[in-house]
Amino acid sequence: MVDGAGINGGLPDTLRVRTTGPVAVLTLARAAKRNALNDTTVLGIEQFFRTLDPAVRAVVIDADGDHFCAGLDLGEMTERDTLSGVAHSQMWHRVFDGIESGRVPVIAVLKGAVVGGGLELASAAHIRVAETSTFYALPEGQRGIFVGGGASVRVPRLIGVSRMTDMMLTGRRYGAEEGAAVGLSQYVVPEGAGLETALELAGKVAAVAPQTTFAVLQALPRIAEANPRDGFLMESLMAAIAQGTDDAKGRMRDFLDGRAPKVNR
Repeated sequence: MVDGAGINGGLPDTLRVRTTGPVAVLTLARAAKRNALNDTTVLGIEQFFRTLDPAVRAVVIDADGDHFCAGLDLGEMTERDTLSGVAHSQMWHRVFDGIESGRVPVIAVLKGAVVGGGLELASAAHIRVAETSTFYALPEGQRGIFVGGGASVRVPRLIGVSRMTDMMLTGRRYGAEEGAAVGLSQYVVPEGAGLETALELAGKVAAVAPQTTFAVLQALPRIAEANPRDGFLMESLMAAIAQGTDDAKGRMRDFLDGRAPKVNR
């Protein structure tokens, strides 16, 4: 692995980067604060994705210590007027949209607290691997505030409005297994196995054809949100674009000639 300082210099000391082949690992490095997010860290995440090396084909978001992220660092909250509050929320939206709508798939390694802003960060990733210690919560409802980092858009896509309503109004928490059952993660693994699993998945993701990755990250979310008529048209266009590339033609020839593996149980 290579230290990311030479690739993405200038990141705050609350973040750490390393690369292994086409996979970059971005680590939240505030274990003493349960990796709570301050503005410096959030803007550092934005810088990392904005300056990502073109050779990187997948990103894993990991965290030091026992917790993925306990949310917004309330110790650094300042009183804001209404317009400043809107601007601050929109800054988080911009950063997390850069993850969700960026050019590379992102895999989050979850453990311990995935709370408030931590769940907002996790829900911006494309694949979530939860260790058995993981628990999810949105405590903003008990603190007299409302989510501001994109949870009201992304979390209902994963679990539905009614479940998020329950979390906000009653303080309900989900553990790793129950969270996976309702859609908060795609994988549950033993404690300590999250990073290894995520790196294995990232290796598979990095090998996917660029045109397919583009279609999955950029077209699929729009198709899923479109009315069926528009969705079917976008799907047809994207399918034609992808299969028309030289890469796709080469991969299909390899399959037809028996040089590519078939799908088995």
